[in-house]
Amino acid sequence: MGHPHKALRTATTGAASAALLAGTVFALSPAAPAAAATIGAHPGVRFVDIHGDGGTVLKANVVTPANADGSRTYPVIVLPTSWATPQVQYLAQAAKLADSGYVVVSYNVRGFWQSEGNIEVAGTPDVADASKVIDWALANTPADPSRVGMAGMSYGAGISLLAAAHDKRVKAVAALSGWADIPASIYGGRTEHLQAAALLGGTGYVTGRPSPELQQFMKDFLGGIDLAKEDEMIAWGKKRSPATYVDQINRNGAAIMLGNAWGDTIFPPNQYAEFYERLTVPKRLEFRPGDHATAELTGLLGLPNDTWTSARRWMDHYLKADDNGVDREAPVRIKSRSDGGYESYPDWKSVGADTRKFELEGTEKIHANIDSGANGGVTVLSSALDQFLKVPPMASIPLLPRWFAAVWQSERYASEQHVRGTAKLHTTVTSTKESGTLIAYLYDVGPLGLGKLISNAPYTFHGQTPGRPFGVDMELYSTAYDVPAGHRLALVVDTVDPLYIEHNPSGAKLTFSSPAHDPSYVSVPLREK
Repeated sequence: MGHPHKALRTATTGAASAALLAGTVFALSPAAPAAAATIGAHPGVRFVDIHGDGGTVLKANVVTPANADGSRTYPVIVLPTSWATPQVQYLAQAAKLADSGYVVVSYNVRGFWQSEGNIEVAGTPDVADASKVIDWALANTPADPSRVGMAGMSYGAGISLLAAAHDKRVKAVAALSGWADIPASIYGGRTEHLQAAALLGGTGYVTGRPSPELQQFMKDFLGGIDLAKEDEMIAWGKKRSPATYVDQINRNGAAIMLGNAWGDTIFPPNQYAEFYERLTVPKRLEFRPGDHATAELTGLLGLPNDTWTSARRWMDHYLKADDNGVDREAPVRIKSRSDGGYESYPDWKSVGADTRKFELEGTEKIHANIDSGANGGVTVLSSALDQFLKVPPMASIPLLPRWFAAVWQSERYASEQHVRGTAKLHTTVTSTKESGTLIAYLYDVGPLGLGKLISNAPYTFHGQTPGRPFGVDMELYSTAYDVPAGHRLALVVDTVDPLYIEHNPSGAKLTFSSPAHDPSYVSVPLREK
C-alpha cells in the first residue's frame, strides 16, 4: 500500500495486546450553568412557556436585541435544545446573536426536563412543535415572518432540518452535529451501534420521559434486532430522517449549513455528506476534528468557536442579506485531524477524488467472538481525546493475535500522505455460520508498530450459506488524516468491538480470500502532500 503499484502483503506474527478505554462522556450539559451565568443580566432575556403541538407546554427562553423598541422587526432564529440538555443550553450564543440584531427563541424539546410530553425522537409532534414555536415568536416578539431561521446541535440539528422540510417559513438552517439518516447512523452496516444507542437511551431516561414507542424501540434495539422486525425498525428511523424528505427541503428552498466532526460516534460523517450531495438549495458542509458535539462545545460557553462563527455568517447572509462572501466561498470546508488549516473544495466528491486501490493478497482465517485488541474506542470520549490531545484509539499491530484478526500492511511511505474522504473495502468472505459481524480498521502505523486509528466501520451479514463465499462491500467512516513520512498503513479486520453488538455465533470462523476473478482490495482516498 506504500506505492500505488504495490499490493498489500499479509502480515504475520503472534501474541495479543489490547487496551480497553472505559466510560462515556456527554459533553453538552456542563456548558449550561456557565452559559446561564454569562447572560443572566442580559436586558433582553426572558423565560416563557410556549404551547406546542396539542397544547404541550414547552419551556423556552427569548432573547431580543437590547435596543428593540417595537419600531422595527428583526430576523428570528429558533433553537431546539439538544438531547437531554436543559433550555439554557444556547444562552451564550443567543446573547451574541441578539446583540448582533436577532430575536432568538430557544426551547426545551418535549419530553425533556421541565417541558411537558414524552420523548418522541423527532417524531411528528416534535416537527409540529417547531412550527408552533415559530408561530409564537411571530406573535409575541418583533420577529420578521420573512426572515426565519433554525439552528441547533445534535437533536436540535435534526429537528431543524425536519422543520425546513415541513415549514416553508424556514429560510435558513445551521444543523450542527446532527443526523440526516437515523438507520445509517446507529444501524450502519446492519450493525447495532451499542454504545451510541445506550448513551442516548440512558440520558433520555435520566433527563426526560421516553414515550412507550421509544421504550420498546430501545428494548428491541439493545437486545439485538430481530430480523422479523428489521424493516419495521428501519421505517421508524426513516420517518425521523431528514434524508427521507430531501425533496421537500429542496422545494422549500431553505439555505442549509451542515457541520459535523470526523469522529462523531453517534452520527458518523458519511450520512451527512451523502445528504449534502442530494441538496440542491444553497448549501455548505463543514467537517472538523472531534466527536459528537465536541466541535461546538466551547461556543456554548461563549468562547470563540469556528463552528458557531460559520453558523452566524450563514445566518447573516441568508437572513440579513449581509454581503459577507459566504455564498461565493467553496461550499465544502474541512480541517484535518492532524492539525493544519482549513481546506476548501467545490463539492464532497472532490475531497476524496484522489484514490489508490490496493490489493489484499492471500487468504486470512480468523476465529470470531474474541476482541483482538483493535477497536474504535469509546463513544464521545475517544475522538474527543483525539481532538484535544491528539490521542486516538491505538493498537500494537505486530502484537495483534492473528487467530482473531486479519492484518495487511503496506510499505513505508517516503513522504507524508494525506487521507481525505472515504476508504472502501471489497473482499470475499466465507463463514462457518449463516450470520456474523466483522469490523474493519484502517491504522497509521509508526516505526515501532504502534497503530493510530484512522477510520473504522462494522458490517453484519445474515442468511449466508455456511462454507459458501460471498462478496462484501463496505465504506469506512469518512475522515481527514495526515500519515507522516516513514509510516505505513494497516488494514485490520476482526469480529468484536465494544462499540457494536456483534452477531457471531459461538465458534464461528471467517475466511477472507481474494479470488482471481474478483480480487479483494481496499480503496483509500490518499494523496501525497
